[in-house]
Amino acid sequence: MAALASAAALLVAGSADAEAPTRVVSMNLCTDQLAMLLADEGQLLSVSHIAFDPLASPMVEEAAGYEKNHGQAEEIFAMRPDLVLAGVYSDPYTVGLLRRLGVDVVQFPLETDFDGIRANMLKMGEVLGQVDAAQRLVAQFDADLAALGPNGEERPSALLHYANNYTSGDKSLAHQILLAAGFANATTEAGITVAGSVPLERLVLLMPDLVISGQPYPGASRAEEVLDHPALRVLQQKQSGATLTDAEWVCGTPFVLRAVARLVDIRERM
Repeated sequence: MAALASAAALLVAGSADAEAPTRVVSMNLCTDQLAMLLADEGQLLSVSHIAFDPLASPMVEEAAGYEKNHGQAEEIFAMRPDLVLAGVYSDPYTVGLLRRLGVDVVQFPLETDFDGIRANMLKMGEVLGQVDAAQRLVAQFDADLAALGPNGEERPSALLHYANNYTSGDKSLAHQILLAAGFANATTEAGITVAGSVPLERLVLLMPDLVISGQPYPGASRAEEVLDHPALRVLQQKQSGATLTDAEWVCGTPFVLRAVARLVDIRERM
């Protein structure tokens, strides 16, 4: 936390010399959310089309107030932005072309823990010239997180189970959400760090106290059929299993606290 305080002090010192951008475009779901939370009125012009998808975005209503983009260099350049916000895994062709055209593009790293969330909130405050607002957002995040602290020292085991038997290990943001809610991540027994897969046979043998399933999307997908496997249904019925809402888990923003709150409630009922 001392390092974060030092970083915040540097942001305050540096922001005095920098002129805040006035035409900002975000082309990434996670930067969409941070920008909508921190941008001044009229400062943010456009957010990605994914921000309008209620299955992936917790800020659909807010996104309706902005122009939609599909992350294409031509459409973004036509908006005449003085700043483009992107993720580290955003389309490198688009990012490279915009930079060659003289557009300032700032990329944000993926968050794997709560310190990463705090750092990206402060970084967004810096690039938007909204340092004070970012510091207030971090303070509110910490206060809300502290208020959600689960009771008791016992940690039931939980296993995250997505389509195609995909799961998150102990070097992921999802893992930190589990810990904050008072659970232990059962995938650590399987030796999974960032991400991997746990076949249903292994999942049943691990016998976690809670299985948290991924959220099915409209349409048919063979990868999602495993989420409705009879063995998994029986296990979840015995455990009152939970279903993930991607909008709460996918990005490192204050909205992850909704997932923590839901899991705390489940843990207390267990």
